[in-house]
Amino acid sequence: MTQRSISILGATGSIGASTLDLVRRDPAGWRVVALTAQCRVGELAALAREFAAQIAVVGDARYLPELRAALAGSGIEAAAGPAALVEAAGRPVDITIAAIVGCAGLAPTMAAIEQGGIVALANKEALVSAGEVMTAAVARHGATLLPVDSEHNAIFQCLCANDPADVRFITLTASGGPFRDWNADQLAGATPAQAVRHPNWDMGAKISVDSATMMNKGLELIEAYHLFPVGLDRLRIIVHPQSVVHSMVEYRDGSTLAQLGPSDMRVPIASALAWPRRMDTPCAPLDLAAIGELTFRAPDEARFPATRLAREAARAGGAIPAVLNAANEIAVAAFLDGQIAFTRIAAHVEDVLSSFAPPAPACLSDVLAVDHEARARARLLTESA
Repeated sequence: MTQRSISILGATGSIGASTLDLVRRDPAGWRVVALTAQCRVGELAALAREFAAQIAVVGDARYLPELRAALAGSGIEAAAGPAALVEAAGRPVDITIAAIVGCAGLAPTMAAIEQGGIVALANKEALVSAGEVMTAAVARHGATLLPVDSEHNAIFQCLCANDPADVRFITLTASGGPFRDWNADQLAGATPAQAVRHPNWDMGAKISVDSATMMNKGLELIEAYHLFPVGLDRLRIIVHPQSVVHSMVEYRDGSTLAQLGPSDMRVPIASALAWPRRMDTPCAPLDLAAIGELTFRAPDEARFPATRLAREAARAGGAIPAVLNAANEIAVAAFLDGQIAFTRIAAHVEDVLSSFAPPAPACLSDVLAVDHEARARARLLTESA
């Protein structure tokens, strides 16, 4: 395989680290163009030097002097701030890993799409908050969007070149999080420390809480709606505690294809990096005999209403998914700070959704305006709780 160029937006996060681990194993196969981080300057500079990046960008402009000092004498360009992130993301490369967390990743992801290459998407907000805007840009600029989330990558692999019209159902699997067997009284007393202890995946605090509330699966449902044109009624969720089956596609002839693999993000990342081929990873082979059994159960939307809220938001469309996402981020932060109870996270989101229905966004700036206003409304709710 010839050498390919790559930019990694969010290089110091878990997706960035997993991507660079794979790149590190085949240094002759890759040329690193841009690496970005929000504020972890020392780690970013070390990575930029190791991989001889063309440019390193820190999102927080206050850290630019520190980044320049850390890269002195290396010949690597140093830049900082939102505009620099967008400029770096827009540099032509064969593949961009879009893994900046939150709405800070929207503009850089759009810039990567607009340069028309392959964008491996790990930023949920791109399709949850700006689905119509982003997918229209993909079509307009001839970009290729490859999903990196384990569930969406699994669906992508199961679909292969099959006609979406032949799909009966797409099923996203959910681990159910740490509270899947808790009753309502136990959920009311759940603590942040308990919520962030995911049983299967090593993830950050926010996404771990989203898994505990099942909002993570709701957001993934909205993403799947934009990625795979089968219609909302053909998208389903099932709880699968072992996290071995990452998603399934059932066809109209009764065949169901499932993608199985270890709980290691290097597997879906490798799928995107090598597409349309395959590449080696250091992941251990799947040992089904050792796993012993695979179990499945229907989601309980009485205990975990987040998936219902997400489906309703997807059905409403327009700006409503952006409101859902923004309100959820504020509610999760309030829970982690001890301001609200675990069971109030979804309730706060529903309160914001019931009181704020802005018009559909026409562009990215509209999406960001909706996000800003929804966050402000959610903060007022959490502060008065």
